[in-house]
Amino acid sequence: MNSDEQSYLNLIKNVIEKGEIRNTRNSITKSLFAEKLEFDISNSIPFITTKKLAWKTVIKELLWFLSGSTNNKILLDQNVKIWEGNARKEYMDKIGIYNREENDLGPIYGHQWRHFNANYKDHNTCYINKGIDQISNIINLLKNDPMSRRIILSAWNPCQIDEMNLPPCHILAQFYVSTNKELSCQMYQRSADIGLGLPFNIASYAVLTYILAKLTGLKPKKLIIVIGDAHIYQEHEQVLQVQINRMPYAFPKLHINNNKEYTNVSDFNIDDFCVDEYSFHESIKMNMVA
Repeated sequence: MNSDEQSYLNLIKNVIEKGEIRNTRNSITKSLFAEKLEFDISNSIPFITTKKLAWKTVIKELLWFLSGSTNNKILLDQNVKIWEGNARKEYMDKIGIYNREENDLGPIYGHQWRHFNANYKDHNTCYINKGIDQISNIINLLKNDPMSRRIILSAWNPCQIDEMNLPPCHILAQFYVSTNKELSCQMYQRSADIGLGLPFNIASYAVLTYILAKLTGLKPKKLIIVIGDAHIYQEHEQVLQVQINRMPYAFPKLHINNNKEYTNVSDFNIDDFCVDEYSFHESIKMNMVA
């Protein structure tokens, strides 16, 4: 019994059965507030098994965030289409962003992670040594002050929200090092599309914890996800009824190439990651609600 994934399925079931019906910005949802999930990542990685997870897509997007990029063309060139709907010119015109070219997403995650609050011009501008490099600061604290209560990663920047094609959904992460050198992450997500988006978010922050552990000589321990608005779009409910009746398999193992030396996050590429023992049920098709 995979109790960690079962808790995720229970969340889906609870939202379907008990969620408040809400007429939101982009669709009708069922929603619960202030939910929590916890995953043991010490010996496995929480890649959902009750449907196939495109884990390479998750890692490609994460590495793109860590690079500081906000250029969707880099993802499209890797066949990653997560941001395609929010990067089209017609969408940008719709939300009142007229002065940027298509595929320029504005100062979203990567910009805030690596150049927090640096004045944003466009996705072609070099921002080296501008703003606050939160990732470098986190790595420094994990290495040199692991008992710190200030190992924080924030994507929520009110000063630049209006410049973003999409305000961040996963907005804050705190990292915690135990006395036996185990690294845990607690992430706060203001808004979670729990059918389609949340499995990606769970996987992404688990892999991020693995990457930070690799760079700092620590061992991954726990991932905790705290959700503000946990919702299901009405378009997804029917297929999610199928998913919650599937029995989860054990989570797979994630390996990072041990024959390579890593000194910073830019040293990682998709070929450095290997997943073993990943058993999963057939894919479930859900369209993103933009």
